[in-house]
Amino acid sequence: MDSSAPRHVSSDNNTKLIVIMGATGTGKSRLSIDLSGHFPNSQIINSDKMQLYKGLDITTNKIPLQERKGVQHFLLGEFDSIDADVAPSQFRSAAGLTIHNIASRGNLPFLVGGSNSLIHALLVETYDPEVDVFSGSGSGSVSHVLRYDCCFLWVDVAWSVLCDYLCKRVDEMLDSGMFQELAQFYDPANEGVRVGLRKAIGVPEFDRYFKRYPPWVSEENGVVPEQGCDPVRREAYEEAVREIKDNTCRLAKRQIGKILRLRRGGWDLRRLDATATFGAVMRKNKCSSSSSSDLEEWREIWEREVVEPSVKIVKRFLEK
Repeated sequence: MDSSAPRHVSSDNNTKLIVIMGATGTGKSRLSIDLSGHFPNSQIINSDKMQLYKGLDITTNKIPLQERKGVQHFLLGEFDSIDADVAPSQFRSAAGLTIHNIASRGNLPFLVGGSNSLIHALLVETYDPEVDVFSGSGSGSVSHVLRYDCCFLWVDVAWSVLCDYLCKRVDEMLDSGMFQELAQFYDPANEGVRVGLRKAIGVPEFDRYFKRYPPWVSEENGVVPEQGCDPVRREAYEEAVREIKDNTCRLAKRQIGKILRLRRGGWDLRRLDATATFGAVMRKNKCSSSSSSDLEEWREIWEREVVEPSVKIVKRFLEK
């Protein structure tokens, strides 16, 4: 944090809130579940913009139910996205009420997600929806006076490693059924409409593909075109995938820029370097003969360099 910036302070509301931040793909959801094992009364509030909406669970990378380990999640897939976006002011109201309800029952609220505009709108004591503190013009300053007593955990990964991982993750999402999910979601009547879930990375990129190859015209249009099939259709598919990877990396870069903006504004973000973990993950995937010991390597690094420091930070925060 910039030593010249005032450290963030909470207002009269002393509700304690754990905030897990980071660019897309850095393991925020995993960390929140890992921490829930150390703090059994924790409950999680989603602050990822696209994950607020119902549908496209693979495309928006929502944490699957079986990976939540029984931890209750809020604002995850709860909003319809037919007519309008969830505005930051709307999120501020909904998440604020959720935090109040969790804390009033004696539980520990965790705010987890990468949409920094939503996080900022929720946490500042005074929020002006007309002022964009993240704009290039710097039209507004980041307030360091917050509504809650916050402990910020920032999961960070070196850029080159993160970008490689994000590209690999897109391939994994496609292997898990992302293409088929988007084929079912496609509606030519909504072409060019960019509200709510239709802003999710993957939707506009594959809309262009499905416009040329409508899923309902033939059965093969609704499945991934394999190597050796129609080369024109295969190239259109690969072009959409390249665009998704490029746009995902651009999103991550913007998110990191916003995090640094908040840090310069006085928010005391405790950085957790997960680069070694993700480096181990990438090495495992490049090795065709990876063993169970390779699988355990990244888990051990993650536990040692991310989870254990996070547990210590949160314990100190709760004890103060």
